[in-house]
Amino acid sequence: MRHLMNALDLSTDEIGRLIDLAERIMNDPDRYADVCKRKKLATCFYEPSTRTRLSFEAAMLNLGGQVLGFSSADSSSAAKGESVADTIRVISHYADICAMRHPKEGAPLVASIHSGIPVINAGDGGHNHPTQTLTDLFTIKILKGHFDNLTIGLCGDLKFGRTVHSLIQAMVRYSNVTFILISPEELRIPDYLRKDTLLANRIKFKEVSVLEDVLPELDLLYMTRVQRERFFNEEDYIRLKDSFILDAKKMSLAPKDMLVLHPLPRVNEIATEVDSDPRAVYFKQAGFGVYIRMALILTLLGLDD
Repeated sequence: MRHLMNALDLSTDEIGRLIDLAERIMNDPDRYADVCKRKKLATCFYEPSTRTRLSFEAAMLNLGGQVLGFSSADSSSAAKGESVADTIRVISHYADICAMRHPKEGAPLVASIHSGIPVINAGDGGHNHPTQTLTDLFTIKILKGHFDNLTIGLCGDLKFGRTVHSLIQAMVRYSNVTFILISPEELRIPDYLRKDTLLANRIKFKEVSVLEDVLPELDLLYMTRVQRERFFNEEDYIRLKDSFILDAKKMSLAPKDMLVLHPLPRVNEIATEVDSDPRAVYFKQAGFGVYIRMALILTLLGLDD
């Protein structure tokens, strides 16, 4: 039995096999329509989610399985004080696999220790979100065709954004990847990521504070939200916020084959006028998440090809 707590739990070869399976599912969904017949997925979501929870549920239903679970801590026995360990012990008798999101870092790991079924970390606080990283990688592979020799711009909240941290850690394992880190000085990547991941692996990167200056260099732009609450004063936020909003004027500076990704939800960091640009693939990205989660479910259940 195997669990998934972090995208780095998977080797690059294993990620490659997952992506290949997801692509086969996407191209021939009927072939996989009954593979999980009589199997059940428990979705244990202790905090709100739209894309992650619904894409897990859609993935299991597309495989012919069934779904049970809860969408908030208030609707579970957690409201009565039940521990994660006890919850997963019980759920192990009801389901064959579990996807868990929790506001506390490490809670899905605790669940995996006490579980009788595979557990997938569907997001734990500011720590990890491995299936979002797998979704990002699947999107890049399908739309770019490869992971090597890419210049990737990461824009917005790079200090607190768990999706950014996970994507950097995953992409440094491929050849000749360059990162351009675009953020206010207050929201630059954490020191540990700079030292232990980028510098330690001799990855090429630079840190800038103006999006327009680097757009012509990018193969991929991964947008995240600059959050007002992260600033110490309103003046700094007002001074910087427009520098990190992607609009049609800024897109005119980008290469014709650059792709714009975003983990969603979007607030105002990408103007809606960008949605019609063929380089804007964040809604496709959300759709791809279903296929990679289908592939992950099959793999953890031992039902892959």
